[in-house]
Amino acid sequence: MRNQWKRNAVVATVLLFVCAAVYLNWRYAGNLAAEDAAPASQQSEDGGSTKILGDATLVGGVPTLTDEGAAAASNTPTAPASSYFDTARLSRQQSRDNALSLLREAAGQQDVEQAALDEANRAIQTLAGYTMLEGQIENLVVAKGYADCVAFMGENSISVVVSAAEDGLQTEDVAKITDIVLSETEYAADQIKIMEAE
Repeated sequence: MRNQWKRNAVVATVLLFVCAAVYLNWRYAGNLAAEDAAPASQQSEDGGSTKILGDATLVGGVPTLTDEGAAAASNTPTAPASSYFDTARLSRQQSRDNALSLLREAAGQQDVEQAALDEANRAIQTLAGYTMLEGQIENLVVAKGYADCVAFMGENSISVVVSAAEDGLQTEDVAKITDIVLSETEYAADQIKIMEAE
């Protein structure tokens, strides 16, 4: 009985760490996009760089280089425009792979209580569902004419980062992307965050 309790505690702890890792990865990737898209030197005329359009959030701006950043950039080859998107997808996939590995390991242990096994299997299915839906949303957004897109799904919200045209993300762009997310997921409009990365 005591060993079974310990195993269940280990499984619950692993699940907690996996969920925390996925959440932190999602928040970190979202913060990078917001920081890259809205530097302090490029604030809008009203004094801020964030605009709220309906229930979706739009973050705009063009990254600028400081003197140190310009010196470093002159010594390195130019990165492709989609490097943020590639890095974000890779980071998201690595985090998911690690989470799935831990969940499978926990589920594969001998003498695991059925409730803990069911919880691990539900978490695995949730992560697989997130991966599938994020891919569908990204493909549909790109099909609407945007250069690139990356989506980050969480339990209570979704963030979509897009590469918009030269004139930036407009109200109709936010509406198109919000419509795609609403049609593909069960999120409400106030749970959708749309950001521009340049």
